[in-house]
Amino acid sequence: MGHLHSTTTEHRKGHHLTFENRVLIQIRLKDGWSPNRIAQEIGCAPNTVRNEIKRGTVALYKGNLLRYKTTAGEAAYKENLKACCRHYDFLF
Repeated sequence: MGHLHSTTTEHRKGHHLTFENRVLIQIRLKDGWSPNRIAQEIGCAPNTVRNEIKRGTVALYKGNLLRYKTTAGEAAYKENLKACCRHYDFLF
């Protein structure tokens, strides 16, 4: 990583984002960082950050304001994770 005082560890290709990564995305978006810059700090692809922002964005104040929320992103991730594996009929 190019940062001397980075708070994150090296993100390896093929791994999912952690809750800490999502918290970092929320903080950096609030600070006005671009998705490319956030991805560089986390160590993942910029499109991964853009997809996470899209997944975790919620409408506030009767739909007048859109914001990324870590908890919404984590909830959507866990919901999508339920449908990603093979389901066996004889186990249920």
